[in-house]
Amino acid sequence: MSATTPASPFAFPIKVLPEDIDFMGHVNNARYLNWVQDAVLAHWNKLAPAEEVASKAWVALKHEITYRKPAFLEDDVTANTVLEHFKGARAFYHTVIQRGEDVLAEVKSSWCCIDSETLRPARIGDHMREFFFADDDPS
Repeated sequence: MSATTPASPFAFPIKVLPEDIDFMGHVNNARYLNWVQDAVLAHWNKLAPAEEVASKAWVALKHEITYRKPAFLEDDVTANTVLEHFKGARAFYHTVIQRGEDVLAEVKSSWCCIDSETLRPARIGDHMREFFFADDDPS
């Protein structure tokens, strides 16, 4: 699998809480960004080796969000996030927030990997590709 081929989607279930609801009766737009952050971090924590998780942290650099439909209290929502690629200390994700088949929002985001101790950007080593871009095709 090439470095430009996105990894498999990672599904992150979301519980809509009463505090997520705004004055119009649906989830506040800003909350979607928290969900993207939660999904990206859960993806990293699940797939990266323990020593990488312990020594690295992530900061958001950019989010581009397109809202499609509102979410409401009691909705079953999932953030399906895909690591599209990484280069240097940056990782690029595409996250689709859905309620069933309905797309609620789409988010393109970029993140900077930082060293947990120095808080300086930390290059994502090529060895990490095997954890996030595993080739399922044995041929």
